[in-house]
Amino acid sequence: MAETTNTLLSLAADRRKYFMSTLDHTLRNNLVAEKICLVDRTDNYKIESPYSSTPTVEVSLLRGTFTPAAWTVTDDTLTVNTEFKVGEHVYDYERIITQFDMIANRIDQQAYAIANAIDIFVLNNLTEDATGSYSTPAGGFTTAPNINTIVGNLHSKVAGYGGEITRNGLFLVIEATDLPGFIINGMATGFASADRVVNGGLSNSFSFANIDVYVVPGSTFTNDTQAAITWTNSGHRVFGVKDMATYAAPRSLQYSEIGVTGKTGMECRSWGTIGFKLWATKASLIVDITIV
Repeated sequence: MAETTNTLLSLAADRRKYFMSTLDHTLRNNLVAEKICLVDRTDNYKIESPYSSTPTVEVSLLRGTFTPAAWTVTDDTLTVNTEFKVGEHVYDYERIITQFDMIANRIDQQAYAIANAIDIFVLNNLTEDATGSYSTPAGGFTTAPNINTIVGNLHSKVAGYGGEITRNGLFLVIEATDLPGFIINGMATGFASADRVVNGGLSNSFSFANIDVYVVPGSTFTNDTQAAITWTNSGHRVFGVKDMATYAAPRSLQYSEIGVTGKTGMECRSWGTIGFKLWATKASLIVDITIV
């Protein structure tokens, strides 16, 4: 007697592998959060970072005595407590009558949707928790003559921390609507720079004055409340030193398919948990930019 194979289960398993490879590619290549934060993919659901108070140096004339100061240790904790989830039902007739694999299409769309949701969450929390601040000249990034002034002022906000900047580098996250100012500025700045911008434009990430600039969709920086966290970042952008915050994604994201009573086809669902923390001792190296 011939062995019976459960085709439905094998297809679901193949699609899960496809989802995980698609998701891994999407997260690593599309997420700005992956490029500006330390990423923890271990099974740690809580990360502790104890830090002590800053010592105060006493300066005096020669006398040989000093006053010992009290010092404290504070625990700063990242807790993975935020769920990201999406589910859709693909009816069997939809799969049959379409000219492409409907479920594979939904897998792709879910991967991009989750990546975008994670970026919005991380970038807005990063901006909200930053203790550095800067207001642009009137017109913000869209006014080309402002670009050099803004970039110079941003450099001054973190200058002096040579070791961390040299090791990690600097970043700036802008929205797509800010890009024209950089393009017009680039066209008018020096022969090599102008040629590069005129011939190739600027992509979703580029280098400007030793800063890695990342371009995200419009309305990424928002006023919103998600997972009991409120932020007010409409009209804001963020700049700073890379790897001052940690983005934790234990076990990455998951995918499954399940049949639903009373419906043909399959429910496709993706989910996962993440945590984010801008460590208190490094918050001054992240700058909340207000567009004027």
